[in-house]
Amino acid sequence: MALQTEPHKMGMGPGFWPVTIGLTLLGIVSGILIGILPLDYLLPSSSLNVTDRGADIDFLFRFMSIIGNAIFVYVTGFVIYFAIAFRRRKHEPIESIGVQIHDLPALEFWWSIIPTVILCVLAIMSIRVWYLVQYGTGAPAFAVEVIGHQYNFEFRYPGLDRGIYNEMHLPLGRPVRVLVTSVDVLHSFWVPEFRLKADTVPGLVQNLNFTPQVAGTYLIECTEFCGVNHSFMQAKLIVEPQAKFNAWLDAQKKTAAVAAAPAASVAPSGSLALAGDAAAGKTSFKQKCSSCHKAEASDPEQDGPDLEHVFTNKAHPTLVNGQSVSPAHVAALIESGYKGSGPEAMPSAQQTGASAKDIANLTAYLASLK
Repeated sequence: MALQTEPHKMGMGPGFWPVTIGLTLLGIVSGILIGILPLDYLLPSSSLNVTDRGADIDFLFRFMSIIGNAIFVYVTGFVIYFAIAFRRRKHEPIESIGVQIHDLPALEFWWSIIPTVILCVLAIMSIRVWYLVQYGTGAPAFAVEVIGHQYNFEFRYPGLDRGIYNEMHLPLGRPVRVLVTSVDVLHSFWVPEFRLKADTVPGLVQNLNFTPQVAGTYLIECTEFCGVNHSFMQAKLIVEPQAKFNAWLDAQKKTAAVAAAPAASVAPSGSLALAGDAAAGKTSFKQKCSSCHKAEASDPEQDGPDLEHVFTNKAHPTLVNGQSVSPAHVAALIESGYKGSGPEAMPSAQQTGASAKDIANLTAYLASLK
């Protein structure tokens, strides 16, 4: 006697097309909302288009969100629908076979072609934005160097002989090329409102090209852990009209010229080093130096040289720059810093924000440690 088999059930289940139409309408409505509603709570200042590249990146984000939303709606909706429509009924045996769907070339064709087209469009849009960030639009750009230090950002401008620390100025409406690098460890240069971010890597220069479009003051953050004071590594970015920017840059050039004059040095006379307040110097040391140096026996060990007996330690009669230990030389070293490697590197007073009085107080404090 021939074995009779029950023919396989076919079809997508009762209500498939109404559900599909409902999911499609839901995807369209939610996609439109994503496209038109402000997203400032997710993307800071997205409604302002602070930079041209930021606007491009925001558009790319919205496009990806709309596509991702459609995928989420369809996948989630159909999983719920199929779980309900093809659940095993109470009267069906446990070993019953569900709906078998195979050999449908049209369906397989479309679920392969549609994602492929979407990915190709997304790749083209992404490569375009990446190219503009890396190489710009071809218009002449104003170049600014950004150099990461532990734990400061240094900014260098054309025609300015010294770096500016922790305050970056850019002209409004002018194409800018930011050249990003580091002198010590990995840092990261990030301006959230600009949507631009680049790691600062020693020995590598990275490009960021954009045009500031909205005047204002923005926060620069380091987002790469770079040491114990990483969380304090922040700076300001000020976008201002061209005339105001030119006036600021001219003032910086004049200040640099005055600072370069021989009479500007504190070290030769050493009078400032001898007039400091040791108690105030101890406070300044805790604020500006304690992340790298130990000064008293109760202080925690640090990577930098121990300064507890810097003026009386006969085993180390010279400073890191080779000069003898004296108030004048210590004051000069605090002022100028030292460009070494690893623990030998020392930031300048400009980097640490130490004033002339701070230098005098720090020198007096170190001299008081016997």
